[in-house]
Amino acid sequence: MNVTDIFDRLKQQFGEEVVRVDLECVDPWVEIAASSLHEICCFLCETPELRFDYLHCVSGVDYLEPDPKKAKKIDWEPHLELLYHLSSVRHRHRIVLRVVLPRWRDDEEGRLPEVASVSDLWRTADWHEREVYDLCGVSFKGHPDLRRILCPEDWEGHPLRKDYETPEEYHGIRVK
Repeated sequence: MNVTDIFDRLKQQFGEEVVRVDLECVDPWVEIAASSLHEICCFLCETPELRFDYLHCVSGVDYLEPDPKKAKKIDWEPHLELLYHLSSVRHRHRIVLRVVLPRWRDDEEGRLPEVASVSDLWRTADWHEREVYDLCGVSFKGHPDLRRILCPEDWEGHPLRKDYETPEEYHGIRVK
């Protein structure tokens, strides 16, 4: 099954929850609604002719331009994106799911955006979701052990957010 067939199956099954698609790029991707992430992943994982049985990674990307002059020239609103790289070992096909999230839940600075965890579908999601939580500040609802994985537990902020400011010191040790 090729990427176009996979996209058609998703569009047929989920309609408007499949937001956009780019099937011509090196890593073809399908953007889906955040609210349908778990349901769509379940479909991709459990449908026999699709059987996406391997999650390579979950990546978080912060789309924010902190420079006010450059920010005036961009044509998108600041947001976060999650990218899920999936493969089917059995059927030898791949796809990337793209999920767009607001930078802050309910536009309240400091409230992390939330999306459903897929760690019940792919065990590799456990660590990948923890990494995205730690570095990008996305909360995964239903994750069995959502806590920092790279930064110390008492670290403040999320270092891969573009508005992150590195502290001057941490526990009396100069950081900068």
